[in-house]
Amino acid sequence: MRRITAVIVSCFLLISTNLFSQRLKFDRNELEPVNVSMSLETLGGSKVVKVVKDTAVKEFDEATFTKVNGTDFKDGTIEVKVLSRLLEDAPEFARGFIGIAFRINEENSKFECIYIRPTNGRADEQVRRNHSIQYYAYPDFKFDRLRKESPEEYESYADMGLNEWIKMKIVVKGNQAKLFLNDNKQPSLIVNDLKHGENTAGAIGLWVDIGTEGFFKDLKIQAN
Repeated sequence: MRRITAVIVSCFLLISTNLFSQRLKFDRNELEPVNVSMSLETLGGSKVVKVVKDTAVKEFDEATFTKVNGTDFKDGTIEVKVLSRLLEDAPEFARGFIGIAFRINEENSKFECIYIRPTNGRADEQVRRNHSIQYYAYPDFKFDRLRKESPEEYESYADMGLNEWIKMKIVVKGNQAKLFLNDNKQPSLIVNDLKHGENTAGAIGLWVDIGTEGFFKDLKIQAN
């Protein structure tokens, strides 16, 4: 069984294995901003982590996340509640991009990611709705390449919207990842060929992209 460090960030993070669950005092050293700004705030009475992408990063689907140090995740379950808003200066194409990066290597140069586009969930155009959920693998398999080479395979639809809490649960086993939203019993997205392979492991990241003010709470990680 792979062992990971247990961390709690002001009742925000709960990281556990099948062997133990532990709560520790908040320490900013446990959270490492990577090409983002990060702050610990209170939203609706809950402790949350706020993450905003650095404006210096112009490309999409980059390493723009708050990395949870001490995590060494290969297979298991990641659960988190996310809420996104559009920044006042968000570009027209902003969609409230928010999600989870996983199996991040030490250099932040390779990882898997599943994120959502909340503005698409209730759009009047069906094509936009079909792009509500996205998988990508950094650095070589970003959304545009996957959409061109394998249309519809790495994206899907789900009902969602801005400024509302959305529960994401990602179940990872080997080359497969499944995304469940809001306690639904059936997955909203299934990826059967994670691009970095079944033998990779690494940290967890709270991921956002351009134009997004992202909030995260109730992160739980269970390693198998």
